[in-house]
Amino acid sequence: MNIHCIITGGTIDSYYEGSRDTAVPLKHSTIPRYLKNLKLYYKFQYTEVCMKDSRAITATDRKRIVQIIKASKATGILITHGTYTMPDTARFIEQHLPANYQKTIILTGSMIPLDGFTFSDGGFNLGYAIGNFQFAKPGVYVAMNGRLFPAKTATKIVSKGRFAELFEVK
Repeated sequence: MNIHCIITGGTIDSYYEGSRDTAVPLKHSTIPRYLKNLKLYYKFQYTEVCMKDSRAITATDRKRIVQIIKASKATGILITHGTYTMPDTARFIEQHLPANYQKTIILTGSMIPLDGFTFSDGGFNLGYAIGNFQFAKPGVYVAMNGRLFPAKTATKIVSKGRFAELFEVK
């Protein structure tokens, strides 16, 4: 299976800036290097859309992501994204793809930067997302906290630092 990794920044691709007391996106992603070192059986293609905090992701960025998905020949699309607006982007993608679209699209990220933090959830979330390409049906998902959420029902609970599924979706 070929996986097209679309990179948008977020905490997973950030460093901690002590003088600003926050995570700041890197100039370029560490994800390709990280995945290459794992010697996975998948073939990866990478497209860096932007390197932003997800609160700075725009409609133009989201439209570009959809264009890249539509043009990609890969059946698996992995999108690394900041967690604040990850569910919004997942739903945007789902709304802008044709019904019965036959690709599996999984968004993931982390609460702690991948590079430089021993206890980052980034590596686990990447591995969990990639592992799900073997089993998930075509659709758009969010892979966080050891669970795969359909785009329609994924939400971030900031006060708990984790994702959950909405109980009612209209």
